[in-house]
Amino acid sequence: MGLQADIFWSFRSPYSYLATRRYRALSEEYDLTLNLRPVYPLAIREPDFFERSHPNWLRYTFTDMFRVAQFHGVPFGPPRPDPIVQDIATRKIAEKQPYIFRLTRLGQAAARRGKSLAFCDEVSRLIWGGAENWHEGDHLAGAALRAELDLAELDAEAISDAEALDAEIAANQAALEAAGHWGVPTLVFDGETFFGQDRIDMALWRMGQKGLAAR
Repeated sequence: MGLQADIFWSFRSPYSYLATRRYRALSEEYDLTLNLRPVYPLAIREPDFFERSHPNWLRYTFTDMFRVAQFHGVPFGPPRPDPIVQDIATRKIAEKQPYIFRLTRLGQAAARRGKSLAFCDEVSRLIWGGAENWHEGDHLAGAALRAELDLAELDAEAISDAEALDAEIAANQAALEAAGHWGVPTLVFDGETFFGQDRIDMALWRMGQKGLAAR
């Protein structure tokens, strides 16, 4: 039996997007199961986070995420619309959030089927890869189909079983914090935590020490 690891991940995190196709490639190249466990972003968990952060934080993050995308050759653009409704000038998070709850519940519904890595990869490519109005038309349905899932089925479950899905998402967050971190993307392997898209090679190195084998 191959190795396993958990990935804690958010639809609003550009770094989650920038890491996901590399995670997915690892799962295809190696005898490795990566369980993607979606969490709600900081904007939902800690709405005042952005107001408390250093004034330079946002500017640096924008510079860095475009640089990381260029370095890895990953298509990248500001989400249209942003999964979180937020006034970037004031950093204030809107009370009404029409996108993130649906998205995260869809991701958890996909996790129930063992396909969250593929689904979240495909959807994040829409959100962060430059697709305008990714929430309209057949964009999400196409992403689900590419992950071998049915969007209508996932949406129905996200509505009818929202409370249970939110409990599972909360459990994902608790597991992330129990592993010793709070941010995403975070990979946890054999009790060891690797935070950030820039720790994938180090996680792979550690897995190699524990017997990671090619498929």
